Formats: sequence, structure tokens, C-alpha cells
Amino acid sequence: MVSKNGPLDFDVNAYTSSSVSTSINFWTQDRQTARLIFKLTKDGVPLPLAAVTGKLVLVMSDGSRFIRDINIIDRVEGQAEYILSDQEIKHYGNVQAELNLYYTNDQSMSVHQFSFHISKSLIDQDIAPITEYYVDEFEALREKINALYDESIKTVADLRDKFEDLENIETKQGAQSKADTALASAKKYTDEHAETPDGAQDKADATLKKMKDLVAGFQQKKITTDTGLPLISIKDTSVSILDAVIDNGLGMGSFYAIAKSKDLPNNRSFRGFFHITDATNGKGTFGWVYATDYINNIYTNYLNNNVWSGWNRLLTEKDLSSTWNQVTLVAGTVKQFTGNPLQFSIRQNDLLLRGSFEGVPANDTVIARFAQKPSGETVFGGATVGSYGSARLTLAKDGSLKFDGLNANDNSKVKRIEINESIPLW
Repeated sequence: MVSKNGPLDFDVNAYTSSSVSTSINFWTQDRQTARLIFKLTKDGVPLPLAAVTGKLVLVMSDGSRFIRDINIIDRVEGQAEYILSDQEIKHYGNVQAELNLYYTNDQSMSVHQFSFHISKSLIDQDIAPITEYYVDEFEALREKINALYDESIKTVADLRDKFEDLENIETKQGAQSKADTALASAKKYTDEHAETPDGAQDKADATLKKMKDLVAGFQQKKITTDTGLPLISIKDTSVSILDAVIDNGLGMGSFYAIAKSKDLPNNRSFRGFFHITDATNGKGTFGWVYATDYINNIYTNYLNNNVWSGWNRLLTEKDLSSTWNQVTLVAGTVKQFTGNPLQFSIRQNDLLLRGSFEGVPANDTVIARFAQKPSGETVFGGATVGSYGSARLTLAKDGSLKFDGLNANDNSKVKRIEINESIPLW
């Protein structure tokens, strides 16, 4: 199992500092991988851990508290471990901890107090943990209480069945008394509920009014059509989705816009939701729009006093942790340098280039084509290898990477071009 290990060597004596501040640091995304390893000694030799259980007390920076059993991995050599649970690792900040040992002869010992840190991962920036408490003994006690409760319920059910059998045995006098009571109740009900035509109509009118009042309290605006389709569906590229949202007025709804419709974040088709919180003369003045294209890019736009703030794309986990891919070079122009091939990566809407290619093509030669296209033509440089100098390259708006030329001490000795560049796509 892959894990991040935080080793802790503790000597059990009465002279050690009351608490040790360690340099151990975990992250909130270290789920099932954040491991504390304890190596315990006494008087310079390993502390035996036979007939003993260990508990780790964790006090988080937000006040949460956990008391759990540790795992003893070598009782002879005095070694134990503890892997932080998914509930514990999300409580970021400084953690105060204490390791305690409990022996079967009712002896116990506080081994050491120490502290470590849990940092908040970028993906967890908007997540606030809730204060929690967990003690291993409490969970065992709760299981016993639940078992006793289930047993009590079964006993009561058995007794109820037995008493029902007894209640079904009637004396003649008891049966007659029950029959008289039932007859009197039926007569009373008939007298109270017998209706004249006018009385029945009055009750029907009152019931209808209650139903109308109830319906009036419901939300009157639809989110979708009756068949579940988007409330606003734009299939004309000359129509603006933002104008359609404003014209819809107060309320919330879903929408679909065909590719290349006006006022979309890009030229793809989009689906999304909008919410207008205020309206003037039947048109929205405040609110927001969430839109998602078919490759799962998510954009937001905010309406403030009749003015849209502009589209902003939400970054995803993929944007923050992208991978490197080898660039496909145009055949017959240049070739990859095997020791450090030319690669690309897309991160936070930037095209990153690193590596090198062999050969010097003719000026203005397109050596590669990218699906990722910048909003404007970008010119950048690379270092020449073989003779000191530099080369000039251009990434055009259509995604083509062009070799413009080079300037070295001796152009004839240039063997390859090294590139390390970040190019914005927005």
C-alpha cells in the first residue's frame, strides 16, 4: 500500500519534554495514505508491547476530537502505526496528539505528546469541516445498546401477541356490552354527519377554497417544460441567450443554446441554469447563469443592475493537475530528440511546451499543429544546441507551430532547438 510515512521515535521516561513539535505535514487529500509510525524504546532498548493496547488521542485545530486504537506491527521491537481516517484528514491545521498504552493488568502509561500539521489541498479550498467527536469505546457501547433495544422490542411484541389471545375470549355479558356500545356509536355518527343538500354544498365550497389557497402558495414559474425539456431552447444562432434570460423575468429555469449562438462563452453548444432574483418591468435586473458545454467546461456570468459581468470558466481538478503529452511533429520537417522529446501540457488555460527537436527546417515551416488555439498569434524563442544562439517560433491562432528562423554563432553547426515556454490560450 502506498503511504506518506511520518516516523516518530519516543523514549519512555519521565524526563522527556512535555510535548514535541514535529515537522510532519500531511494534506487533506492524503486519504488512507497519511501514516504515523511509532518506534518506542525504554532505557535504550525496544519497549515490548505484549499484553498491551495503544490508543491515539487527536485534538484538531477546529476542536474536533478522535480517540482510536493504534495498530501494533511488532510487539517485540516496540513498533506501531496509525493511518489517519478520511474523517480525520479533512480537519486541516495544527493537530495535538498523545499516545497512550493500556496493559491487561490495569496499568496505563502516557508515552508522549506531540503535534503535527495538516495542510489544506487546493481542491478542498471551499470545504469547511464540521466539528466531530469519535471514541472507539463509544461505538462498542452503542452496538450493545442497540442489541438490547432490539431484544426488548421482540419481547414486547411476543407479550402483545399473547395478550391479544386473552382479549379475544369474551363472556356473554361482555359481548352484549360491546355490541350495545358499537350500536350507540353508529347512531351518533349518523346523526352528526347526515347532510342536507345545502349543507353538502357548503362543505364542498369550503374545500374548494382551501385547495385554491393552497395552490396559490406554490411557486408559479416553471423550471422546465411539461415534458422535462429546457425552459428556454435557442436553435437560432442570431438569438442571445443572455437576452432570453433577462426577458424571462423573475425566477429560475433551465436552458439550451445551439453552438455559435450569440453571447456564449465559446462556439460550442451549451446547457445550463439561470436564476433572476429581481425584475423591473418584467425583465431581470439581478441574477446569474451557469453554463456547461459538451466537453464539461463550466462557465458563470453574473447580472448586476442590468449589466453582465462577463463569462468566467471554473477550473477543474484536471486543469490543476494536467499530464504531459508528446507533440506530434509534421512528417518531413524535424524529428523528436529522444533524450528530451518535445512535449505539451494544458494547465489553467495555458499551453506549456518543453523539450527539443532535431534538425533545422526552412524558415516559415509549420512543424506541428495543436488542437488548442490561442486567442492571438504568439511569438517566442528557443535555445540552439551545437552553436550558441536562439531560434524564433510562432504559434498562430489556428494552432499551427511555425519555425521562423534562427540566429547562432554558426548556423551550420546547430543540431537541435530547446523550448521551454508557457503560452496563454485566452
